[in-house]
Amino acid sequence: MAINLKTLSPSELESLIHTARSQLEQSRSRQVEEVRGKIEALLHGAGLTLGDVFPRIAAGRGRKAKSTVAPKYRNPEDPSQTWTGRGKRPLWLAALLKKRGVTLESLLIDAAAAPAKSAKRAAKSTKKRAPAKAARKTVKKAAKTTRRRR
Repeated sequence: MAINLKTLSPSELESLIHTARSQLEQSRSRQVEEVRGKIEALLHGAGLTLGDVFPRIAAGRGRKAKSTVAPKYRNPEDPSQTWTGRGKRPLWLAALLKKRGVTLESLLIDAAAAPAKSAKRAAKSTKKRAPAKAARKTVKKAAKTTRRRR
């Protein structure tokens, strides 16, 4: 059954593609059923279960689905857009953060209930650098300037 695809119109090609896809799905499901039947026959003949042969697969069936995380940030311009704070930042969030005066904390969904920075964290950010760290920084700076002079 040779079909000259160059002579077919676009609608005929779409129809052919649709027919071929449905035929492929039917063929794939028939193949899966045949293989499943052969496996079940082998297991039954040997007096085994799928869990006996593949313990990891059987153990995985009883697992609970991962729970969803409540959104943490909301777009004030479009309240339907939210972000949980996990994964890559969405484009709307990145665009808002570029605007002057917009911070991540200002986009929190429950901004009033959000805890303020802890005293420990605030003190840490205002603390001066440790002497050793400051000394390393000075050495690096000096090394850079000597390289430039050469």
